[in-house]
Amino acid sequence: MTAHAIAFPGAQLAATIRAYIAITKPRIIVLLLVTTVPAMVVAEGGWPSAWLVLATVVGGAVSAGGANALNCWYDRDIDGVMKRTRNRPLVTGEIDPASALAFGIALGAGSFAFMWFATTPMAASLSLAALLFYVFIYTIWLKRRTAQNIVIGGAAGAFPPMVGWAAVTGGISPTSIAMFAIIFAWTPPHFWALSLKLEKDYAEAGIPMLPVAAGAATTRTQILAYSVLLLVVSLVPVLLGDLGAVYGATAAVSGLVFLWYAFRLWRAPGTTSPMTLYKFSLLYLATLFVAMGVDVPVLA
Repeated sequence: MTAHAIAFPGAQLAATIRAYIAITKPRIIVLLLVTTVPAMVVAEGGWPSAWLVLATVVGGAVSAGGANALNCWYDRDIDGVMKRTRNRPLVTGEIDPASALAFGIALGAGSFAFMWFATTPMAASLSLAALLFYVFIYTIWLKRRTAQNIVIGGAAGAFPPMVGWAAVTGGISPTSIAMFAIIFAWTPPHFWALSLKLEKDYAEAGIPMLPVAAGAATTRTQILAYSVLLLVVSLVPVLLGDLGAVYGATAAVSGLVFLWYAFRLWRAPGTTSPMTLYKFSLLYLATLFVAMGVDVPVLA
């Protein structure tokens, strides 16, 4: 009996910690950070100091976690309707709304202060801008109102390379803006591929994702169009002169593969799963930014 009485509080604490970690959506954060470090390498023209990389990665992760926690707080009503989100801690009652709100705000404020002193004011400001954009522009304003929600709101996820660049240089540049544009163009086909799979879920929750608002055929056409745009935009850093053959070849080949998957989905939707494109899009973005980091030492 005594052993159980002692063990229970520890188990409860562990469950609570897991719940708070869950609302930060750590898997999403990992992909965002994959786009931060290579941008720092390109900005430095080599490997930045380990402390600066660590500070930027930690600060960016905490800021993104805060944004995701605030998203879970605001969307807890529709999360309870959708199958893939109905087990989130705010839906199940593991975390109460007031605590989640306070947690998200604390993470955002703490990250801003930390990055201001540990990296640069510009990096801290851009990281905070991404959080505010995601919460207020995407989550609160656009998500439930327009089928273009992910096109505009997806810009929030495009900030990390600019944050990484600013952490090294204290400012932004045409190349960091081009990196932003790559993720901005990547987000619609990436997310619309997933929304094709989850169309019924979004419809039941009343969220006007493109497949719900305009139909699957229009969504597939838009995916193809944005895939063409993505291929073009991905080559801009080479034209700007900050990246060379390694990155250029990777961007061209992986971009053509991305376009091929999008074309197959558009031309033969009955035999091609949108999840094939969705899964490849994750690999694509990681590969593209890793190639940036590899390219700079090769050039040096």
